Amino acid sequence: MSRGAEEQGSQGAEEQRSKGAGEPGGQGDKEKGREGEVTLSPPLLVSPSPMHPSTHAQKAPLLSSAPAQVGVLALQGAFVEHIRMLQALGVDARPVRLPKALEDLDGLIIPGGESTAIGKLAMAYGLLEPIRRMAEAGKPIWGTCAGLILLASEVEENVPPLLGLMHIRVRRNAFGRQVDSFEADLAIPALDLVAGPSERGLPFHAVFIRAPHITQAEGDVTVLARLEDGTIVAAQQGNLLATAFHPELTRDTRFHRYFLTMLEERRTAARPSLS
Repeated sequence: MSRGAEEQGSQGAEEQRSKGAGEPGGQGDKEKGREGEVTLSPPLLVSPSPMHPSTHAQKAPLLSSAPAQVGVLALQGAFVEHIRMLQALGVDARPVRLPKALEDLDGLIIPGGESTAIGKLAMAYGLLEPIRRMAEAGKPIWGTCAGLILLASEVEENVPPLLGLMHIRVRRNAFGRQVDSFEADLAIPALDLVAGPSERGLPFHAVFIRAPHITQAEGDVTVLARLEDGTIVAAQQGNLLATAFHPELTRDTRFHRYFLTMLEERRTAARPSLS
């Protein structure tokens, strides 16, 4: 199956799904009523193979006290699909376009799309420093595809890092052009933490669209997934999670549930002791 990566100048499926990089959010959703409430268009999902059952029926981990509030950076890219998957898990998910929307969030997802467009808009709207503060406060942040690039402390080809939060070096467009996009089954033992009985040990069917990959992971970074040739495509560093592929474009919710366990661990640790 052909391979592909994600990034600068891409005019592919993600851009068609969430157009309008010239202003926050583009045409990927329609606002109504109070700020943050959206009516979402139907998602584009990759049908799982028979060995990858749909997991939408699985619920999110039990979250302490008040429901978790998860933001999805909604400047450009596949933010709609993340929001829909989180909402299917019963989570309060909302689009983030301005710094004020980051207030009171328990975690943030930075979606795939065009990292150059997302980065420029994030800088223009003053989002980078507030996101760094979220990370420093221990709040979980997950970057998928382009989001992985924003999290990296080093980007090859002399591209300046944006958030610079994870101790990883990444290569943009690592697998080729849009037509080289591919799918692969990945062994990810960490997902067994949230797997139901029928899911344990199953590979994760990953969708790569003009994807980056991680060329180096240092310090306290844990590698979660590799391709058969050893290429690193998923990693975690404490409260930071990064995937080179698009879990939101499948029907498998295990990665989103895994992220929610990170939120719950942080919320539990931050809760004052009653003793």
